[in-house]
Amino acid sequence: MSNNVLRLAILTFVLALSSLDAAYSQEKKSTDWVNPFIGSTNYGTTNPGAIVPQGMVSVVPFNVSGSASNKWDKDNQWWSTPYSWDNHFFTGYSHVNLSGVGCPELGVILLMPTTGKVEANNKVYGSPMTKQKASPGFYSNHLEKYDITTEVTASARVGLSKFKFPEGQSNILLDLGTGLTNESGAALRIVNNREIEGWRMTGTFCYNDGTERPVYFVARFSKPAKSFGAWKKMPQMTAESAWSSTDGAFKFYPEFQAQMAGDSIGAYMTFDTESNEEVLVKVAVSYVSIENARQNMEVEMPDFNFNQTRAAAKTNWEEALSRVSVKGGTDDQKTIFYTALYHMHIHPNVINDVNGQYPLMESYGIGEVKEGDRYTVFSLWDTYRNFHPLMSLIYPEQQLDMVRSMIAMYEESGWLPKWELNSTETHVMEGDPAIPVIVDTYLRGLTDFDTESVYEAMYKSATTEGAKNKLRPDIDDYLTKGYVPYTTPFDNSVSHALEYYIADWNLAQFAKALGKDADYKRFLAQSLRYKEYYDKDEFQMIRPRMADGSFYQDFDPKQGENFEPSPGFHEGNAYQYTFCVPHDIKGLMKLMGGKKKFTKKLQGIFDDGHYDVANEPDIHYPWLFNFVKGEEWRTQKEVSRLLSEHYKNTPGGIPGNDDCGTLSAWAVYSMMGFYPVCPGNTDYSIAQPVFDEVKIELDQNFYPGKELIIRTKGDGEYIQKISKDGKKLNRYFINHKELVSGGVLEIEK
Repeated sequence: MSNNVLRLAILTFVLALSSLDAAYSQEKKSTDWVNPFIGSTNYGTTNPGAIVPQGMVSVVPFNVSGSASNKWDKDNQWWSTPYSWDNHFFTGYSHVNLSGVGCPELGVILLMPTTGKVEANNKVYGSPMTKQKASPGFYSNHLEKYDITTEVTASARVGLSKFKFPEGQSNILLDLGTGLTNESGAALRIVNNREIEGWRMTGTFCYNDGTERPVYFVARFSKPAKSFGAWKKMPQMTAESAWSSTDGAFKFYPEFQAQMAGDSIGAYMTFDTESNEEVLVKVAVSYVSIENARQNMEVEMPDFNFNQTRAAAKTNWEEALSRVSVKGGTDDQKTIFYTALYHMHIHPNVINDVNGQYPLMESYGIGEVKEGDRYTVFSLWDTYRNFHPLMSLIYPEQQLDMVRSMIAMYEESGWLPKWELNSTETHVMEGDPAIPVIVDTYLRGLTDFDTESVYEAMYKSATTEGAKNKLRPDIDDYLTKGYVPYTTPFDNSVSHALEYYIADWNLAQFAKALGKDADYKRFLAQSLRYKEYYDKDEFQMIRPRMADGSFYQDFDPKQGENFEPSPGFHEGNAYQYTFCVPHDIKGLMKLMGGKKKFTKKLQGIFDDGHYDVANEPDIHYPWLFNFVKGEEWRTQKEVSRLLSEHYKNTPGGIPGNDDCGTLSAWAVYSMMGFYPVCPGNTDYSIAQPVFDEVKIELDQNFYPGKELIIRTKGDGEYIQKISKDGKKLNRYFINHKELVSGGVLEIEK
């Protein structure tokens, strides 16, 4: 070979390597696939605000108040989220928020930049917004009324806002009157021309009293204000009205530095700014004290380095999301997948401050975690079905902290949580859902918690008489009759009992694992008494039952569609609850007359439009065909169809309320090709993945395997062969232990 040819070959090789290196460097990261706007309409109730994984703070554009142009407005109808993609009237950034919930709460401590005259009424100071952008840990928009560009990011307990102002008088408002919560009341104090401190009351989630909790804050500005002041809304007067210039109006208190308290109060900082001058604001929060909020700020964000904070937030997200990597599939499918995984990391979120302090459950006392984190926002009726099993698989360390948090709640209040929010019990939804979460976690191999203490808690709720039972108030008939009778119009008796059966089945498995054989037999027997509700003769369905043992007479199995009241059922009807006994599918199959009748009835739920893709009682239905040999293709068909029809890379791309990540968890599992039909049963039901390859990085502090690879081969419509590490599986189920041992699960179509 001549020297010239050799040089050319070397040059070609170097260029090829450079091209490969460039292609590799430009490859998208997990965070690049996330679209935070997914679920921000169509009642998904997510938002595009800036947050880090499990962060206490989220800096969210508040656009659901103050304008007749809003399609969805919290003051004109029921609305449970601070943001809607359909609205464009911006009234500030709220700093504590909920994602994917069905009741209004939080959405407070609003920060709003303006120019010109200071206004306190959000109908006046609000502005149309354009040029919205969002990515994990970041959001920005442009306020047309003021020509202000806003950007926000966050750490776990501190939000950071950057406002680029035009030349002239510029203002930053801190509004404690506007919010999503149904509670009112706040206090603030302007510490100096660069800092404001105070608190805002929150609570009455889903209109339940006894859930009130103040959130404390400190706001610090990067530039001293030229002037400042506070405001409050004056009461509407009667006889004195003619003599008052501020009757029913907002009254301003310039240079006011005493404490201001009231329902509709706020503060302002005014600056002289040059064109495109940036003013930054840090807002730290705490549920313990103002002092803790200030300490959170000093530790997490001692300066105003926006780019550094944003980069750190993105790094945190990348570490979380990159636990799972995928190949193949469409760009939209990757975006849907990683956005669903992203939504799963918003709640539960930490509630402890950097010093470990947090509010004790059901009291205003202060606790302190010695290791790990204390979590809050446990929407357990939703999340026990799939969210927590998925956390156990991919994020076992966080899941253990969540379980320990629930056990601590029992030790502090005397009861396990049901729907816990900020260390208060909201009593929302049905059943005894902490039991399946904790038992499922234990049976998946995460056992490093106080099992005797938590068993005591479970036994207490499963046996205490109804008058003294906070979790199962109608337990008396359940224990004596085996069911909860229908006694009052539109009660939720059947839904209550079906949840108790699932909880008791899990408690039985826990008792068995702990060597409590008598308890195992007792609770297993209780869990199988769902059969008391099955009407074999007339409807062949689950049907409400009266106290005398007869079935409810005016029964219409369709009643309850579209969230209308339904006798015996909560958020659904008999179609959506009849197969809601995931702990005994084979027993249900026998009740229905065998495999063929079971399959026909189940398929009819989908064909006749009775399946509710957006609610939890029937969320496992598509995966049940795998229990019938020869009918597994139906699971593959329905899962594929539901993903294609209901999960989109659009603001309406979640089929309904995300329920703190539950619908997102369903999508993550389904796109990977397996699903936990029943918590406490560690078998997964299998369907075809949407990707050519899914790689899950296993945490070797908890599991023996290093990584699990799910590989799909072939282009057929349905699965032809399933193998694990080269060995064929003659079933459409695989156990958790098999997955966490690592290796390759291969799906051939």
